[in-house]
Amino acid sequence: MSIRVMLVDDQVLLRTGFRMVLAAQPDMEVVAEAGDGVEALEVLRSTAVDVVLMDVRMPKLDGVETTRRICAQPEAPKVLILTTFDLDEYAFSGLKAGASGFMLKDVPPAELLGAIRSVHSGDAVVAPSTTRRLLDRFSPMLPSTGREPRAAGSGVDRLTDREREVMLLVAQGLSNGEIAARLVLSEATVKTHVGRILTKLDLRDRVQVVVLAYETGLVRAGGGSL
Repeated sequence: MSIRVMLVDDQVLLRTGFRMVLAAQPDMEVVAEAGDGVEALEVLRSTAVDVVLMDVRMPKLDGVETTRRICAQPEAPKVLILTTFDLDEYAFSGLKAGASGFMLKDVPPAELLGAIRSVHSGDAVVAPSTTRRLLDRFSPMLPSTGREPRAAGSGVDRLTDREREVMLLVAQGLSNGEIAARLVLSEATVKTHVGRILTKLDLRDRVQVVVLAYETGLVRAGGGSL
């Protein structure tokens, strides 16, 4: 079955370019488009979508709030935030709103296609080191990110010592393979720990693990841990 993709961007030329790339793939189809968040929410009421490619800066309703409303729905499609990175200070908020990751708008086609497939399969699409760089840049600007640890009440106290150790390494930008090497574990064991962390903390993916680690103060902007 093809991956059903929706394009949400106020720039028609960008949507056209993405549509052409996706149309050439045997396992993907663009089933809907929208030029702003309000239109996107309306279209989603009557169209089945698996993955939404979401612009951030749009008229009427921006991509962050649109993402939040989409992800609050039962059986919601996965959302990929599209950002210019250097100019866009809303990508972090998009991740907090429930997006499974973010991509640069000028991403090479092969990376975009791989990201869509990864999101569809339930994985986060952002390389941990890339996520860390984004959070390092923007987390000081967020009111919800304080200097003091706020792990109490976040569910982190329910983690075992090993799970907490894995969570900190995920938040510092290490891949499963790198965590396995650091802790002398198999990648399968690390993956199991990550899965348990997601379940205990009620998180969608490892991107949200990173967000929570920054919000609770377990990891500081700059990559350091407490």
